[in-house]
Amino acid sequence: MILALMAGQALAQDKPIQKYGDPDPEKTPSEIDAERRAERAYRRSLSNVPDAKAPSDPWGTVRGGEANNPKSTAKSTAAKPAAKPAPKHSKPATPASQN
Repeated sequence: MILALMAGQALAQDKPIQKYGDPDPEKTPSEIDAERRAERAYRRSLSNVPDAKAPSDPWGTVRGGEANNPKSTAKSTAAKPAAKPAPKHSKPATPASQN
C-alpha cells in the first residue's frame, strides 16, 4: 500500500502531456535562444557542403566510350529498331484417324 501511495506522488510530478488541439506552450527565452543557435549552426554547416559535381560513373571506363556520355546513351537506345515479333508456328497436320 505504501508503494501505491509513493507511485501516485511520483506520477503527479510529471509535466502534463499536450493533447490534440491544445495550444502550444509558450517557450522560455532560453529555449528560443537555443533554437536560434541551432538554426545558425545548421545554416553554417550547409555552407560547408560542397556544390554538387557532375554525376560520377566508376564503371564508365569499363563500359567504353559512348557509355560515359549519358546523352549518347539516350540517343542510342532510342535509335535501336523495335524487336521482331516471335515467328508464328503452325501446328503440324495430324491425320484425322489418330484423333
